[in-house]
Amino acid sequence: MPAEPLVCADTATRSVLNRDVKQFGKKHMFDANEETCWNSDQGSCQWVTLDFPHTVRVSQLHIQFQGGFSSRLCTLEGCRTGEELVKISDVYPEDINAMQISFATLQAGRAALFQVEETVLDTLKITFENSTDFFGRIVVYHLQVLGERL
Repeated sequence: MPAEPLVCADTATRSVLNRDVKQFGKKHMFDANEETCWNSDQGSCQWVTLDFPHTVRVSQLHIQFQGGFSSRLCTLEGCRTGEELVKISDVYPEDINAMQISFATLQAGRAALFQVEETVLDTLKITFENSTDFFGRIVVYHLQVLGERL
């Protein structure tokens, strides 16, 4: 079964963000608009949590940072409803403007910049650590979580 986007209108999102929610809010990570973005507040660790309305199997992560405001290390944690978050994997994106794609397994003809362990969960937390920005800010233009609804 091909992977499908898992973030929908019913997905609850929380994040550390810049106070200007209208211009830089978390909804802009998912709107597929090249002109909008999510801009975190400054600090050592930034994060985004996605609470899916149903159980999902995550198999891919697509992320596009603004170069100079990216994360050298992203820690993925997940859990089922009522459970504690557990570490899924660490991913090491590049400090570039291009869309970066991960796969749970390498697929023929597709280049994966990093791998994500395929996981069944209800909540996914992405922690952006080790920012390339001196003040610790992260700017994300696109974030897609793909997989299968269970």
